[in-house]
Amino acid sequence: MKKVIVLGSNGQLGKTIKDFSETEAVQFVFFSRSEIDITNKNNLITAFGNSNFDYCINCAAYTNVEAAETNIEEAFLINAEGSKNIAEVCNSFQVKLIHISTDYVFDGEKEEPYTTSDITNPINQYGKSKLKGELYIQEHLKTHYIIRVSWLYSLHGKNFVKTIIDKIKNDAVLNITTEEKGTPTSCIDLVAFIFHIIKRDNMPYGIYNFSASGSTTWYGFAKEVAINYNADKTENINPSAHFKTIAKRPKYSVFDLTKTEQFYKELNTWQESVGALVEKYKMENN
Repeated sequence: MKKVIVLGSNGQLGKTIKDFSETEAVQFVFFSRSEIDITNKNNLITAFGNSNFDYCINCAAYTNVEAAETNIEEAFLINAEGSKNIAEVCNSFQVKLIHISTDYVFDGEKEEPYTTSDITNPINQYGKSKLKGELYIQEHLKTHYIIRVSWLYSLHGKNFVKTIIDKIKNDAVLNITTEEKGTPTSCIDLVAFIFHIIKRDNMPYGIYNFSASGSTTWYGFAKEVAINYNADKTENINPSAHFKTIAKRPKYSVFDLTKTEQFYKELNTWQESVGALVEKYKMENN
């Protein structure tokens, strides 16, 4: 039986892996940030020890895009130096790494989907810190899968879908930006892809893009959540040309999924995945 260590297990992706971990013939060992600090290499060495892990899934990250603009040092410490520590320890213990990165490594100036080989040019500190983490992993570990994901949401933690549902419940009127175009991605779909890599065990190493298929704006995303949660409330959601933020965000971050689809055929449309997750939310919360 394969043995997998999951770092950052209290985030939305880590919790989603936990939700589905018992469906797999794999032994998962979960560590939250309070249990393993990835910025402390000795913590990692102790955890890996004699455990004979086959894979490490790194969900640990500094993900507050706005706060990263001022907490630059902390963002780089976790997203860059922490990733470097993980890569070095995985290399020492011969563990394959599945690392989660972001569409924010791109500047959003392109007008067609980004491939895995497109030139990176992050425009905010979060994106810069994540890119540095990617580069460290490529430098220190051959056996890596870097999965770039976009607009991640789940049943756990704070995310766009849950925020919109909460606003709908309170009958709020919302103005949602149409300025950015990308693809909402369900943690449930991402977990299925991660499990596929582990089960297959022979996918070529390197960078993969992962999202649902298709694209939309944050406004379109919000409307789709409303349609599935309470269609009567869609009229409360209005398009807005601009939303003021501290951090610059890529205006376009749709992925080219050609490379991923060579090895994985189970991609849903973003609308299917939003519908499935909202349905799951309603079953668990109503």
